[in-house]
Parts: sequence; C-alpha cells; structure tokens
Amino acid sequence: MDEKKVGTTENQRTKIEGQKHLTPKQTAIQSIKFVLFSAGAGIIQFVTFTLLQEVAHLPYWPAYLPAVILSVLFNFTVNRKFTFKSANNVPVAMLKVACFYVVFIPLSTWWGDALTEQAGWNDYLVLAFTMIINFVTEFLYDRFFVFGKSINTNELGIKEREKMEQEKSALTDDGQKTDKK
Repeated sequence: MDEKKVGTTENQRTKIEGQKHLTPKQTAIQSIKFVLFSAGAGIIQFVTFTLLQEVAHLPYWPAYLPAVILSVLFNFTVNRKFTFKSANNVPVAMLKVACFYVVFIPLSTWWGDALTEQAGWNDYLVLAFTMIINFVTEFLYDRFFVFGKSINTNELGIKEREKMEQEKSALTDDGQKTDKK
C-alpha cells in the first residue's frame, strides 16, 4: 500500500491513500470534467495564439509557445483540484507535468513549424490537430502517472469517498437499500 502524506485542509495533515479503482460513474464524470476544463484551456490557448498571430503578427512557433504554456497552467490547476481531486505534493505533480511538456512542446513546436512554414498548412488547422493530440496524451499521462495514486485525496475527493461509503453501507447483502431512520 502506497500511502502519501496529504492535507485534508490547509492546516491539517493526515495520511490518505488515493482511490485505486474508480466506479464507471466516477470515470465518466472524470472524463467529462477533463473535457470541459480542457475546452477552457483550449479557449485560452486559441485566443492567446490568435492575438499573438493577428495583432502582434508573430509566426507560428512564437505565438504557439506562450499560448500552450498558459493553457497548461490553467489545465493543471483546475484538473488537479476538480477532476482528479488530488492533494498530492504540488511541486512534484508540477514537475511530472513539466516532464511531459519538456517532450511535447519541442516536438509540437517542431512539427507545427514544419507543417505551417515548410509544408504550407493552415496555422489554425495545425493548432487544432496539436491541441487534440495534447488533449488525449495529457489525459492519459495525468490520469495514470501524475495523479494516479492520489485520486480523490483532496477535500472534495474525501467527501465523495465518504458519501460512497455511506451509500455502500446502506446496502444489505442482497443488494436492497435499507431504510435509515
């Protein structure tokens, strides 16, 4: 059992193990939240990219880099708290995410520049493809590597787990709900 020391509140520290297996409902909700928050991050990235290209007249990669960095910061912050409900060590989690982007950003900048500047593809089409690739790979990386052992360990996650335990204890052996009076 891999236990991590995490905070249930800002001032209180306790040992809490992350939820190892999510229910199908939890997985669906987690996926929907990730999609919605990623859409928010995508809007941030797209607007930043567009402003830097159309107003500042920057070429693809100088417009792409700050846009993707702002998107990553937003996505990390909201997904850590609300999607994965993780209370793991923020600097460690950020370092893990940074490792992903140390690979992804240079590769995506390279292929984006190659496709737009040398192959003549539309900048926004390349940006859209890159954002989709980032969305899929980042979800898998975050879900299984960054937050995998600390899912549902923050205050929101603990409340959810407690509610699930209460609902589970309300079931009898034959699967019927009991009346709690």
